[in-house]
Amino acid sequence: MAESMMSKAATMEIPINSNGDSRNLAEDDSLEQDLQQVMVSGPNLNETSIVSGGYGGTTEGIIPTSSIKGSSMHHTSSNSNMTAEEATRGVAVEKFDIVKKWGLNTYKCTKQMISERFGRGSRTVDLELEAQIEVLRETKRKYESVLHLARALTNHFYSMVQTQHALGDTFADLSQKSPELRDEFGYNAETQKLLCKNGETLLGAINFFVSSINTLVNKTMEDTLMTIKMYENARLEFDAYRADLEELNLGPRDAVTLARIEAAQQQYQIHKDKYERLRNDVTIKLKFLEENKVKVMHKQLLLFHNAISAYFAGNQQQLEQTLKQFNIKLKPPGADKPSWLEEQ
Repeated sequence: MAESMMSKAATMEIPINSNGDSRNLAEDDSLEQDLQQVMVSGPNLNETSIVSGGYGGTTEGIIPTSSIKGSSMHHTSSNSNMTAEEATRGVAVEKFDIVKKWGLNTYKCTKQMISERFGRGSRTVDLELEAQIEVLRETKRKYESVLHLARALTNHFYSMVQTQHALGDTFADLSQKSPELRDEFGYNAETQKLLCKNGETLLGAINFFVSSINTLVNKTMEDTLMTIKMYENARLEFDAYRADLEELNLGPRDAVTLARIEAAQQQYQIHKDKYERLRNDVTIKLKFLEENKVKVMHKQLLLFHNAISAYFAGNQQQLEQTLKQFNIKLKPPGADKPSWLEEQ
């Protein structure tokens, strides 16, 4: 009877309202209180049992820990059981702390994001950096359009070269089978073969142009945009913890609140340092990206112009010289993979 009354009294130590929230906590700590309530209502590690049959075994191998207490014959087994129990408790507490921190951080960031969307919250803005980021995103969209059109040109031009090759073979065959038109078919066959050869040379230049633009857009620019995304997430976290600290500073200054303000100040400083570090990273990457973009595009646009001009002018020598100038090597017809000598 006395044990029943003590157990009942122990369950009534923490006052909880109908929603499961503590009456003494502020609105921002509702998620923390819910997580603490999960720990309070969770299983008691002191009341576990030892399973001798392994995971998934039958109930015949289960030995209650209550039957071991007070037994001198199983003193060593009891000590090992307590060690395992303490290790399990430590792992559970560590995992709970990770989930708790993640949940609180997600809650604060979500609250900050919603406040910004509805115009109720303030956000930190670096006008110069934001303008540079917007220019980069617009530049990436335009370069993606150039890449798409260059690939379309490559596909169409490749089809034309294949058609010229087939047409040249047909003219050559008819030249052999039509004696009265041998010369005429022969001239056209040679012309189509020459156009086909020059077209393959131009395709090599265009493919090099497409490959370089693809690397610039989908690797170099994308890497910078990934850093920008990390910076924007850090900015949101920084503003969330800044707003949390400002709200605490407006409240009463009792002992509990002062402790919470000190903890909030530490979190604010951590996220401020992270935000400033990523802002510097973005500034540096934007600078180097701009320099790299100018250097790459200067070379690729010169190549594209010279190759196209030489091809449509019918200047085979200038077309080949353009490829040598930019160190572009063409694969021989039918060679999809380089030989083992080329790979060395």
